Amino acid sequence: MAATAQAKPPHVDTTIAELRRLFGDRVSTAHAVREQHGKDISFHEAHLPDAVVFVESAEEAQQVVQLCARHKTPIIAFGTGTSLEGHISAPNGGISLDLSRMNKVLAVNEADLDVVVQPGVTRKQLNEYIRATGLFFPIDPGADASIGGMTSTRASGTNAVRYGTMRENVLALQVITADGRLLRLGRRSRKSSAGYDLVKLFIGSEGTLGIITEITLRLYGIPESMVSATCAFDTLEGAVNTVIQTIQSGIPVARIELMDTETVDTVNKYSKLSLPLKSTLMLEFHGTEAGAREQAEMVQAIAEEHGGGHFAWTGQAEERTKMWQARHDAAWAAKAAKPGWGMWATDVCVPISRLAECILETQKDIVASGLYAPIVGHVGDGNFHLTMMVNPDDPTYLGRAEGLNDRMVARALALGGTCTGEHGVGLGKIKFLYEEHGEAMSLMRSIKKALDPDNIMNPGKIIGPIN
Repeated sequence: MAATAQAKPPHVDTTIAELRRLFGDRVSTAHAVREQHGKDISFHEAHLPDAVVFVESAEEAQQVVQLCARHKTPIIAFGTGTSLEGHISAPNGGISLDLSRMNKVLAVNEADLDVVVQPGVTRKQLNEYIRATGLFFPIDPGADASIGGMTSTRASGTNAVRYGTMRENVLALQVITADGRLLRLGRRSRKSSAGYDLVKLFIGSEGTLGIITEITLRLYGIPESMVSATCAFDTLEGAVNTVIQTIQSGIPVARIELMDTETVDTVNKYSKLSLPLKSTLMLEFHGTEAGAREQAEMVQAIAEEHGGGHFAWTGQAEERTKMWQARHDAAWAAKAAKPGWGMWATDVCVPISRLAECILETQKDIVASGLYAPIVGHVGDGNFHLTMMVNPDDPTYLGRAEGLNDRMVARALALGGTCTGEHGVGLGKIKFLYEEHGEAMSLMRSIKKALDPDNIMNPGKIIGPIN
C-alpha cells in the first residue's frame, strides 16, 4: 500500500537538528530515503519516518538513542528492510536508525564454534567471510537479511528443522536500552544458569525493547556430504504425510520444504526449472556420505508409501544452490506470475501431527475463496506460508484475502499452533497475538513499560499502543 502522511511527533524537528550537528550528511530527510526506510516488502501500509540517520558504531547508535530518549522521539531500527509484517513502518513518525553500515565481522572463534558480528552483517556476507574456516551459519530466512534484523524477528528458514532458529543460535548480545545504556547480555559459554535470560528476551522483540548492536552466534562445521533432492507427489496430502512420518521417525533431515502445484508452476517459470507440475518436496541431507545416503534412503521409502515418485538427486554445489535459491525466490515467482498485483505473505506454525489438517483445510479455503495464494512451507517444523496475491482491480479481493488470513490463523490457534512461525508480529499480526496469548499479554505490556516507559522503541509494534 502507499505511504501515508502522519503528524510529526513533538520535538522531532529539534531532534533532527541535533542529529545533523552530530552526524552531518549522514542524516537524511529526503522523501525517497524516508520511503525506503518506512516500507518493507509486505502489503502493509507504509508510514515514513521523519528522518533517517546512518550510524557506523555502537557508540554512535547510543548517541542517537540518548538524544531520542531526551526528546521522547520514536526510534525504529533498520537493517535491510526485508521484513514481512510492517516492522520498519513508522506510524508515529520519528527516526529510522539505519544500522547497515555496522557490517563488520568482529571475531571468529573457530575452536569454540562461534562468531561475533555487528548487526548490519548479512547472512550471505557472514558465510562468505567464514567459508575458509570450514564453518557455516545455517539460518537462512530466504532474503539476504541482516543478522541484527534476523535476531530482532527471531528468524528461521529452511535449515531450522535441523539447526533451529535464531533463538537457539544466539549466545550473547550487546544492546542499547531505551534510556541510552549500552549493555552486554549473555556470555560465549554454551550454557548458563546465572540470572534472567535477557538474551532470549531481546531475540524476537522486534526493536520494541532496545537496539541490538552486536551479536554472538553459534557456528557449525560444514558437513562432509550435503545432498539435495526433489520428490513429486500425486497429492498434497501425500507430501505432507511424508513430512510428518519423517520427523516422527527421528530422521535428522537438514531441510524438508513443501511447494504446492501453484508454487511449482511459478518457480519453474521464474527460476528456469523443470519440476513436474505436482505437489513437491525439496529435501537436503547432511552428514558423512554413508550417513546422508542412509537418511535419504529412509525418507525415499516413506515417500513411496505416500504416493511419492523417484527422488531427483543433486550433490553438485552449483545445482544445489540453484535449487534452494529457487525455493527462496518462491514469493517473487508468485509476484511475477501476477504483474501489477500486491503481495501479502503470511505464515502460521502448528504441531507437526496437525500439519496435514491445517494445510489441507487452508487449501480448500483458498479454492472456495477464489483467491490466488500459493502454499510453501518449512514443513519439517510445522511452519507453512501463503503468498497471497491481491488484485488491485477487484475491490472485493483484499477483503477476501484478509478473511483467508484470519481463518488460517484461527485454524492454527485451534490446533495448538501460533499466528506466526517466523514472519513476526510487527503491525500485521497484533490482533492475533492477543488471541494467542490472552492474559499473558498483560505481562508483555508490563515488560515493555518497564524497559521503555516513554514508548520510543518501535512504538505500535507487537503489543500496539501501551498508554
